[in-house]
Amino acid sequence: MKIALLGYGKMGMAIEKIAVAKGHEIVYKVNLENAYDFMPVSLKNVDVAIDFSMPTAAVDNIHKCFEAQIPIVVGTTGWYDQFDEINAKCLQEGQAMVHSTNFSIGVNLFYKLNKVLAAMMARFDNYDVMIEEVHHTAKQDHPSGTALSLSKHIMDEIKTKTAIRERLIFGKDQPSQSVKPHELLVESYREGDVTGIHRVKYESVIDSIEIIHDAKSRYGFAKGALMAAEWIIGKKGMYTMDDILNLDEIIKDK
Repeated sequence: MKIALLGYGKMGMAIEKIAVAKGHEIVYKVNLENAYDFMPVSLKNVDVAIDFSMPTAAVDNIHKCFEAQIPIVVGTTGWYDQFDEINAKCLQEGQAMVHSTNFSIGVNLFYKLNKVLAAMMARFDNYDVMIEEVHHTAKQDHPSGTALSLSKHIMDEIKTKTAIRERLIFGKDQPSQSVKPHELLVESYREGDVTGIHRVKYESVIDSIEIIHDAKSRYGFAKGALMAAEWIIGKKGMYTMDDILNLDEIIKDK
């Protein structure tokens, strides 16, 4: 498989290492130095593109891949305000795309646990729920795409939560903010070189319930993205990691 890496930072390098070890070939890379030279014709010898670029570049990269008729896997977050437009274009033109706020297999298992737990907790109004996410200080978007996905899954099940209240935290001393009953608090911490930690907490006066995903390295994300790139070859349409992992069928069977 011949791969184009759209974004060659730490994630791009991690994907390259795994891909080459599996016998794939990286035939094109987009980084800060050559980003302005990236055109659809640049993908003429490419089987699939993997995008871990910047929120400001992702949509343009998607359009270029569509023009070149190249399937694309998008792990960049922060562009989802334009998702409806991209989704419509993908389906109308018969393009192929996999998108996810997090390609880690472990995180996608965590998503399913979060949905199931939220559906259970919706029956008990004596618990309040919040999310904490911790990332490295260079991460630009906040809350993280993963935290936003977790928030959506919770609000789909717990109907009393209808809005997100974000608290961005650098360092330890932060002013407190009041949170209204209909708001789902998401605390976004930016510390050092943390790969990614996500906690969903349910709290009552009696006890607390908590689920956590702690990413130990970027290779979990890279492995999932490469799995998606291998899977999308020969397909048409818009997909997520749900389609690849098929976890709903496992839950249904149980």
